[in-house]
Amino acid sequence: MAAGPAWAQPAPAFADLLRQATQTAPRLKEAQAGVREAQGLALQAQARPNPVVGLEAENFGGKAPYNGTNQAETTLSVAQALELGGKRSARVSAANAEVTAAEARNRQASADFAYELAVAYAAAEAAQARADLAAQALKRSQDDLGVSRALVDAGREANLRLVTAQAAEASARADAEAARADAVEALARLSALAGVAEPYTSLAGGLLSAPASPSTADGVPPADMPALQVARAEREAAGKQVTVERRRAIPDLTASVGVRRLNGQGLTGNDSTALVAGVSVPFPLFDQNRGNVAAASARANAADARFEEARLRAEADWRSARVQADAAVSRVSASQQSEAAADEAYRLARVGYESGKTPLVEVLNAQRALTDARRTTLDARVARVRAQATLARLAGRAPFGE
Repeated sequence: MAAGPAWAQPAPAFADLLRQATQTAPRLKEAQAGVREAQGLALQAQARPNPVVGLEAENFGGKAPYNGTNQAETTLSVAQALELGGKRSARVSAANAEVTAAEARNRQASADFAYELAVAYAAAEAAQARADLAAQALKRSQDDLGVSRALVDAGREANLRLVTAQAAEASARADAEAARADAVEALARLSALAGVAEPYTSLAGGLLSAPASPSTADGVPPADMPALQVARAEREAAGKQVTVERRRAIPDLTASVGVRRLNGQGLTGNDSTALVAGVSVPFPLFDQNRGNVAAASARANAADARFEEARLRAEADWRSARVQADAAVSRVSASQQSEAAADEAYRLARVGYESGKTPLVEVLNAQRALTDARRTTLDARVARVRAQATLARLAGRAPFGE
């Protein structure tokens, strides 16, 4: 299968990427193929049995008077199996139920894919932001190193301070390189999930700063949740399959009609013809399809149990997702306040160090605290995206207003 088109870099905004990915993502193509498969089987279920055309010759090639074809009898017949007991209607109904189940699975696959794409997009955006943070931290370390070198050269600091600043700069450089590698990996994962031919090198972003979705006051999960739709449709299909197996226990009737040619057996010794008709019905002495009925009934019972499990899990997942979404919003707010405080603390420490009133260790500690605070804010934003995407997935809709 040909790979998807290589889109222009950087990766588009999430809403645009989701629209494009629905045409190229292998996972969605698989789910859509499952629907077409079920539709094909539903079309086949409507087919009736084909007639059987037979040609039969007898009374020839034997001993006299049948040592030729003068006494041969040739019969041309047509036999047609007639499905009794509503087999065809039950089969068609079961096949249509399978189409409904396949469509429900396709909708669930779309919701799951949108969730995973949102999480991957947020992860890539966060990795890119972490790489920027690491680059900023490296720049601050280099600035601190420059200040330390100037103070040491002026005799205001010991050489130990310079060595400490050099070690901090080397550590920041290593962190920046690792962050860049993580960003490349996250973009590659996003590209693979979206089904693009070439990995993205950057993205437009904006998902981490998307406004929080309004909180849902009702803790009852939506009735049209994809997981419930799938379980309900599969339960319906399993129940209809029981009917199919029960109808199969009813014997079918085969009717036949034909024309027989009688060589030399007419009243005057000439050839003659006669009609031949017959009816055959299997006698259900040994096979009454009980095993298949029992197996189908067991599958129907299992489908009932899966539906009940899906209902209970949906309620629990919905309540948990709502709590996580509210907590994620609060976490973002708290982390932003912490980041602002850390930024001010670093600014004051830097001013004090440059004036010789604050030791270098305080500056380094403030710098690490600022970097950690910004990373915490990023983690909180990613968690908020994940929580909101989870709510959207459970509700069967694309996240972030798409």
